Amino acid sequence: MNQLLDSNRKSWNKVAHYFSGVDALPSYGPFAQTEDELKLLDDLKNKKVLDIGYGSGHSLKYMAEEKGASELWGVDLSSEQKSIAEKTLQKLEPRLFCAPMEQDIDLPKEYFDCVYSIYALGWTTDLKTTLSLIHSYLKKGGSFLFSWDHPLYAHIKSEGGVMTLEGSYQEEGLQTFEKFKGEDAPMTIHTRKIATYINELIQAGFTIEKVVESEVGIRFEEEDAPVSDRYYSLYKTRKFPSTLIIKARK
Repeated sequence: MNQLLDSNRKSWNKVAHYFSGVDALPSYGPFAQTEDELKLLDDLKNKKVLDIGYGSGHSLKYMAEEKGASELWGVDLSSEQKSIAEKTLQKLEPRLFCAPMEQDIDLPKEYFDCVYSIYALGWTTDLKTTLSLIHSYLKKGGSFLFSWDHPLYAHIKSEGGVMTLEGSYQEEGLQTFEKFKGEDAPMTIHTRKIATYINELIQAGFTIEKVVESEVGIRFEEEDAPVSDRYYSLYKTRKFPSTLIIKARK
């Protein structure tokens, strides 16, 4: 998997600028509901948080400025993302690491009150190891919250407004895209079913508290949703949830 991670890292470094402030708290995903609507986070005032796949750092900024978190930690595969996040968080003294989420980089164990991941966990090449590490980082009673593409959403294709099922939801495995954001930036991702995420959380020792197949966020209620064949669209998301959100506890 090292070769795959190296390839993905290079590609993320190339496209990182497209994602500054995108898919970050308080939003849980494209056209999805927000933390203000769902109220999934614990009281994090003066608490320690760890962001898995911190991207541009905007979720960590939200944790500090809106939720009052006292310590901001994060792990991300991309050095370019780290540079962007450092600028976003320059006055907040974050502890940011550039490393795969699947690797044990000696982050403190049983230390964090909340570990979370906004549209990043699905990039792991080893879900079992990643969830085991996340479990080890949390204090007893701590929470883990993540959002990701609804695993079936990727198989729902819109053609002229008609929704069809593309490929097989039953088949899990590696899928490679030669272009990402229109760039020559090949990305390889592991497709998984909802049951896989839930069962691996249970195997890692978590208790699942909430599963959300997000509705369209309130901020889009008054917007028109013309027929669209784009991967993410308000038209498509009004018919099928774009985002899966799961909250679990140690």
